[in-house]
Amino acid sequence: MTTIRRFCCNDLLRFASVNLDHLTETFNMSFYMTYLARWPDYFHVAEAPGNRIMGYIMGKVEGQGESWHGHVTAVTVAPEYRRQQLAKKLMNLLEEISDKIDKAYFVDLFVRASNTPAIKMYEKLGYVVYRRVLRYYSGEEDGLDMRKALSRDVEKKSMIPLKRPVTPDELEYD
Repeated sequence: MTTIRRFCCNDLLRFASVNLDHLTETFNMSFYMTYLARWPDYFHVAEAPGNRIMGYIMGKVEGQGESWHGHVTAVTVAPEYRRQQLAKKLMNLLEEISDKIDKAYFVDLFVRASNTPAIKMYEKLGYVVYRRVLRYYSGEEDGLDMRKALSRDVEKKSMIPLKRPVTPDELEYD
């Protein structure tokens, strides 16, 4: 049985194997600690029996006015636990926190333009491509900024795609 719980400091020493996927962005330890300290409600881990980490989601809430939104910084599932709807459960949890607790207008995320399986999964979850960000990943690969409107965005304005691509320096948030 899978347990989904808040991420804790000890998990930082146990989740490296989940990050081995070449499509998963990895960060330095202080980056993870900052998220854990500032946005603990947005950082969860899925654990298998025997305390084996299956995957995690890390995010934050940011913006102002109608740009107030939840952001998925990373969601990843270890290869041996994929195709079990685990990423969907983690995404739903972050969306619910963004919607019900923080009253955000939408949730957004960035994904490599070449990561077709992830893009298809996000589309099944109701996300649309809002804009393309040129050379977003290491100055080489384009990223797609995908969004899903939450209940506060009744008219779904946050999901209306931009007509042109942007560069990383045009992004509003870190």
